[in-house]
Amino acid sequence: MAKALFHPAWIPEPVDPSVERLKRVRVVAGAVAAFGVYTFVQHKFDTTEILGNILTAAVVLLFITPLTVGVMLFVWRRTGTVRQLRGPLLSSLKLLLLFIGTAVVAVLLMQLATAVGGAALVPLGFVALYLIAVVAYGAVTLSGNYFGSGAVHRCLPPLLASVTTWLMAIPDLVTGDLHGLSLRMGVVFILGAPVTVTAIAVLEMNRLRRHYGIRLRAHPATLPVLRPAAYPPGTPYLPPQGTPFPPGNPYAPYPPAPGAGHNPYGRGPYGS
Repeated sequence: MAKALFHPAWIPEPVDPSVERLKRVRVVAGAVAAFGVYTFVQHKFDTTEILGNILTAAVVLLFITPLTVGVMLFVWRRTGTVRQLRGPLLSSLKLLLLFIGTAVVAVLLMQLATAVGGAALVPLGFVALYLIAVVAYGAVTLSGNYFGSGAVHRCLPPLLASVTTWLMAIPDLVTGDLHGLSLRMGVVFILGAPVTVTAIAVLEMNRLRRHYGIRLRAHPATLPVLRPAAYPPGTPYLPPQGTPFPPGNPYAPYPPAPGAGHNPYGRGPYGS
């Protein structure tokens, strides 16, 4: 179910194995920085806080993702139009809403199961845990292409990941909420995720620019057509241009030219 929901066929194939590895490192580094420090330093895992963070992240995604994409559309307006990107933009928005809706329903069911208890705890808890597993799979799957925004522009996923992690950290920086940690560990806990994700995102966009000519400020319609990941950098790639031979035997001789079978000097090969 999770794969069918969060890995649709329209999401573009990876362009470079190195970029894909950077995406995985970005996802793992962000998760470790966000949850690992608190879990291993405090020696506890607060389920209530985690569920609250999921709801907060859903709200941030709902508002920040369209806002960031809107800013980039404003930047791209000089070299292209929004109409050219309408299809992938709508598909990406639907995927974002589907993920957020699934996450919100999972959290609400878990909270309801905890509040009700009794006989309803088992079925509600099972459904909630199943949906949380679906959301976790979707989060890992979608973090690479960031809700299919890679179909709009290959540089959008690292940009959106960086913006989201920084906006998740800003409230804690403003309020000084160190989550019960010391000052040093609190700073690491708050800034670890955005700094790590941003550094890897910069490397990812830099590789896309140097090896494939993909620039964040360029309208997607002006970017070069990318070859599949099976073609290493530096090798030319031409998309299929149709069948090179007409139907039938490709090795059949061509029909003779008009008058080619007539010997004006006689029947023999030497005119005899």
